[in-house]
Amino acid sequence: MAFLDQHPGLGYPVVGAIGLMVGSFLNVVILRLPRRLEWQWRRDATEILEQPDLYDPPPPGIVVEPSHCPHCKHRLSWYENIPLLSWLALRGKCRHCHAPISLQYPAVELLVCLLALACAWRFGFGWQGFGAAVLSYFLVALSGIDLRTHLLPDSLTLPLMWLGLIASLEHLYVQPKAALLGAIAGYVSLWSVWWLFKQLTGKEGMGHGDFKLLAAIGAWTGLNGILPTILISSLLGAIIGASWLAIKGRDRSTHIPFGPYLAVGGWIVFFWGDQIVEAYMRMSGLR
Repeated sequence: MAFLDQHPGLGYPVVGAIGLMVGSFLNVVILRLPRRLEWQWRRDATEILEQPDLYDPPPPGIVVEPSHCPHCKHRLSWYENIPLLSWLALRGKCRHCHAPISLQYPAVELLVCLLALACAWRFGFGWQGFGAAVLSYFLVALSGIDLRTHLLPDSLTLPLMWLGLIASLEHLYVQPKAALLGAIAGYVSLWSVWWLFKQLTGKEGMGHGDFKLLAAIGAWTGLNGILPTILISSLLGAIIGASWLAIKGRDRSTHIPFGPYLAVGGWIVFFWGDQIVEAYMRMSGLR
């Protein structure tokens, strides 16, 4: 890590290449993890309800099963599975059946690559940069899953929260007390909104995964990061969500996943939270 800090001309290409590979893996997580979870939930429900155990083959695993075309099931060769480059070389189509390959694959790979480079630029190539990249990877996976399925799996949100608390023990970003209070405040703040909304309307305004995601973000940004994260994510949700509803011709009762907006808001605050608060204080005349 010290070597890369001294030779950024080598460090950035290495980080970018790793980001592309991680992005390729996150595509697998986004597509396969929800299916694995739903399959396990069906099995658990069958066991609890003591129903006949019907044959239900498991969906592809996340690590073991190789990548394949979702249309013709053609197993991809290594040269068809190079992040970003293979999609460009194949012109976005399967080499075997010529079916279109979703734009999600190169988009996620490129996004993760750029985020990894941003982490190295902001925090360096040491443990701070590594931790920031890990946070970014989790947020991309959670956002992709929430956009596709409206799920924020505990298997991602809870480890992300614990990693933030562990990072605070080494004072990488915030102090342990601030991280713990941030996790608590993140969960309680959105849970309170959910509870009040349910009491007033009888409906659930958001999923429980949103509470846990904000708790995880609080563990990384500290208590001071909760309010800016909520404000930024709410503003993004209002602007982008309203625009999407208008373009699609949907009414306001349509459910819109809030996780991606929390992820973007949390990432921004994690990177520039202190600068944002300082700029607001100066603009408001409080400093």
